[in-house]
Amino acid sequence: MKPIGIALLVALAATAAQPTVLGIDGARFTVDGAPTFLLGISYYGALGAEEKVLLSDLQALKAHGLNWIRVWATWNAFGNDVSAVDAAGDGREPYLSRLRWLVARCDELGMIVDVSLSHGLRSEAGTLLADFSSHSRAVVTVVEALRGHRNWYLDLANERNVGDSRFVSLDDIGRLRRIAGELAPELPVTASSGGEIGEDELGRYLRVARVDFIAPHRPRHRGTAEETKRETRRYLKQTEQAGRPVPVHYQEPFRRGYGDWEPVAEDFLADLQAAVASGAAGWCLHNGDNKRDEGGRPRRSFDLREGPLLAQLDAEETAVVAAMAQVVAGAR
Repeated sequence: MKPIGIALLVALAATAAQPTVLGIDGARFTVDGAPTFLLGISYYGALGAEEKVLLSDLQALKAHGLNWIRVWATWNAFGNDVSAVDAAGDGREPYLSRLRWLVARCDELGMIVDVSLSHGLRSEAGTLLADFSSHSRAVVTVVEALRGHRNWYLDLANERNVGDSRFVSLDDIGRLRRIAGELAPELPVTASSGGEIGEDELGRYLRVARVDFIAPHRPRHRGTAEETKRETRRYLKQTEQAGRPVPVHYQEPFRRGYGDWEPVAEDFLADLQAAVASGAAGWCLHNGDNKRDEGGRPRRSFDLREGPLLAQLDAEETAVVAAMAQVVAGAR
């Protein structure tokens, strides 16, 4: 009998590996059935990066204990439209294939991918998801493209409550949620909110939109981290009283390079600690372009043509990446 070669052993191991499965149990996320805090980072322009850049970042993030990334399927920044869907909501190559590739690589690494859509985004193809027809078609396109994977969730509409081109009513979110659910019943689905979610609106998220978890984008002022425990507990209490506890996921907190307040590592880690301690289900090191620079540099996750994300982070953000996993472990 001939000995089995190393290459064959690696191939057999890859074949036998179980897919990564994201689930929800009450107010917690689960990964492969185990309660898991989603600890991640903004990775918006991923579909415009080279494969070697993506692999470098993913391996480094995994080594630091991060387990999810936020990627946009509708992204156009700095003259680089990398949207995976076109104005009609149909697939747009090569970016839809890149999305499929990225989710597959994360599946192999045991990482979760947030796939976000944004209503009314201007792109080379026109205005993306300008109406319900194109928006619903985009949902179908993305869900069908990623049908073979369970390591992702769908944000139907980034900051759907903001009163500009991003706005999507909760009635329409509910309709989009049903479409996604018919195609992939086990897929976790949300629709993120710009700012805190009020009591009445939260009730409609649960009853009308029927989201699987909430994703409020908290304010970006000094002292925000000190409010996180209070707001998290409010959300959890209200959803429990409504008879439908759901995870509270902080997928887009404050960031550097955005406004007058420039948070430092201590601020980010305090916010993360407060989120974990108060029962939130996930938190993100949000990052993006520098609005004080004419060219937006460092652009960070907003333009990964500039190089790997971890190479674009500044010293404060790099310190956060190094300490995030320890903060989660210590806050429990």
